[in-house]
Amino acid sequence: MAKIFCIANQKGGVGKTTTTVNLAAGLAKVGQRVLMVDLDPQGNATMGSGIDKRQLKLSVYDVLLESASIAEARATSEKCGYDVLGANRELAGAEVELVDVERRERRLKLALAEVDAQYDFVLIDCPPSLSMLTLNGLCAAHGVIVPMQCEYFALEGLTDLVNTIKQVHANLNKDLLIIGLLRVMFDPRITLQTQVSDQLKAHFGDKVFNSVIPRNVRLAEAPSYGLPGVVFDASARGSQAYVAFAEEMVQRIQSM
Repeated sequence: MAKIFCIANQKGGVGKTTTTVNLAAGLAKVGQRVLMVDLDPQGNATMGSGIDKRQLKLSVYDVLLESASIAEARATSEKCGYDVLGANRELAGAEVELVDVERRERRLKLALAEVDAQYDFVLIDCPPSLSMLTLNGLCAAHGVIVPMQCEYFALEGLTDLVNTIKQVHANLNKDLLIIGLLRVMFDPRITLQTQVSDQLKAHFGDKVFNSVIPRNVRLAEAPSYGLPGVVFDASARGSQAYVAFAEEMVQRIQSM
């Protein structure tokens, strides 16, 4: 049975997409079967996985509107080693089209149930707002991975996200948990970042992943080549950190 995780944070620019594609590539590298679902109309996770969003014949949009199954709409990223349920601008229209339909927040969950046995992990890249798309992701997921920078504004955004997850847990998805907080773009030379990191560990304890993703130029360059950093330059510090994070995820799931 696949473990389904949203990579979510209501604050923009915190590395959600970078984390999604690199964790997917890292999990594939350590022998896991992975499906990456792009729920952001910008389609960055799709492009960053080596799939051209402009060439998609079917996408997550068709799956949400129940005009295609995941088996029909997914594409395999040969270079990255995982499957992609891609997104493009069409997905922006899904918000409006889903307003009046039945089970609108459970469309993704029902679709994923059909391919459940084919994957070990399903990773869902959510947009930075609490929209119907994000809600579909949260209703389908077993847990949420929260990438965050160690800055004070990030702590405020985290409070909002925790409240949202509690509401979804109470009303729509009793399985939903915060799996962990991932510190990204971390620079230990900046005193403030170290202080916020210590606060996170003091407050959230073992919910903070041991893995820390450093600020790394090669990770930032990789999307322009249409690849995750883990594939683009496996020797880079950031890439190695994401592979270590993938290994930690596998261990954490086995112990759950």
